[in-house]
Amino acid sequence: MLNALILLVVVATGALLMWPKLANATLWRAAITPLASIIGSGFLVLGPILNASFGAYAPLVMAILCGAAYLFGAAIRFNIWRLNNKGENRSPSERGLELASAWSLAFAYIISVAYYLNLLGAFAVSLTEVEGHIPAKLVTTATFAIILIVGWTRGFGALERLEEVSVGIKLAIIAGLLFGLAVFFGKTASAGNLVFSAATVSGWQAVALVGGLLVTVQGFETSRYLGAEYSAPTRIKSMKLAQGVSTAIYLVYILLLSFAFAPDALDLSETAIIGLMEVVAPILPILLIVAALSAQFSAAVADTGGAGGLVSELTGGRLAPRAGYVLLAVVGVALTWAASVFEIISYVSRAFALYYAIQTLIAAKGAALKGQPVKAVGFVALAGVAVAIVLFGASVE
Repeated sequence: MLNALILLVVVATGALLMWPKLANATLWRAAITPLASIIGSGFLVLGPILNASFGAYAPLVMAILCGAAYLFGAAIRFNIWRLNNKGENRSPSERGLELASAWSLAFAYIISVAYYLNLLGAFAVSLTEVEGHIPAKLVTTATFAIILIVGWTRGFGALERLEEVSVGIKLAIIAGLLFGLAVFFGKTASAGNLVFSAATVSGWQAVALVGGLLVTVQGFETSRYLGAEYSAPTRIKSMKLAQGVSTAIYLVYILLLSFAFAPDALDLSETAIIGLMEVVAPILPILLIVAALSAQFSAAVADTGGAGGLVSELTGGRLAPRAGYVLLAVVGVALTWAASVFEIISYVSRAFALYYAIQTLIAAKGAALKGQPVKAVGFVALAGVAVAIVLFGASVE
C-alpha cells in the first residue's frame, strides 16, 4: 500500500511540475536551475553523513549549513544587483577579483564533475551483486571517457536536454521519498521508538566536517550567470526562492531521518541511503537509483560544458572548450582513483568556498563604495569563513 502511495505522490508531483501555469512561470523557470543544483548529489549522501556524525543534532547542523549558504547567496545577490546598476563603473581591483572568481569557478566545476560521476559509479554498481570500490571507479572512468568523446566530437547539445528531464524526475522522486519517510517517522513515533542519538564528532573536528559539506547546499550561484535569460530582479528573487525551497526540503528530510534511524543502523558509504530507504518502502531504493543516475549524469554534462566554456572564455579563445574537457577528464580520473567520494566532497566544498570567498570580497568592496560599512564588514567576515573552509574543510572519513 505504501509503495502505491509513494508512486502516486511521485506522479502527482511530476504532473504538478509539468503544469503549464507553473512550468512556464518566469520566476519558477529561473529558480529551477539553482534549485536543481542545490537539491542534487548532496541530497543522496548528506542524510547518512549527518546522522552518523551528529545524531539528534543533525537538523541543527543542517540549519547551519543552509544558513551559511543563504549568507553566501546574499553576497552574490548583492553583486547581481550592483552589476545591473553600476557594472560599468567597477574598479580595476574588482575586475581583477571577478577574473580570479571565474577561474576559481572553472576549477570548482572540474572537481565537481568527479564528484558527480563517482556518485554515479557507486549507485550504478549498487544495481548489481558486485561489491567493492574498484567496479564503481571503473564505471566512473568509463563515463568520463564517454563524456569526453561526446564533447570532443559532437558537443553537448543533445545531452544537455537530459538535464531538463532529470530535474523533474529528481524533484518528483524526492517528494515521494519525503512522503515515505514521513509515514515511517509517524509509525516509529507512535510506537515510541524515536531515536535521540549523541554526536560522534565534536569540537574542531565537527566544525571542519561541516565546512567540508558546503558543496551539498551549493548551486545557488548559477543564478549569477543567467543574465542572458532573466533580468537581475528575477534572478535575485529566483535565488531566494530556490534557497528557501531547498532549505525546507533539507530540514524536513534530515529531521525525519535523524530521529527515525539510529546512526549504527547503517554502514556509512556513498550509497548508504539505499539501505535505509529499503526499510521504509521497497520501491524507494529503485526510485533513488533512477534519480541518482539521471541527476549525476546530467549535472556532470552541465558542469563539463560550463568548465570548457569558461576555460575558453578566460583564455580569450586560445584554448578551445575541448581542451577544457580534456583537462577535466584527466583531473577527474586522477581524483577517482586517488580519493574516496567523501574526500572528493570535501575537495569540491573547498573549491566552491574559494569562489565564494572572492565573491564576498567583491561584495564587500562594492558595499564600501556604496557607503554601507556595516554590510561591507559583514561580507568581509563571510569571506573569512569561506577562507577557513578552504584551509580546514575536512572529509567525513
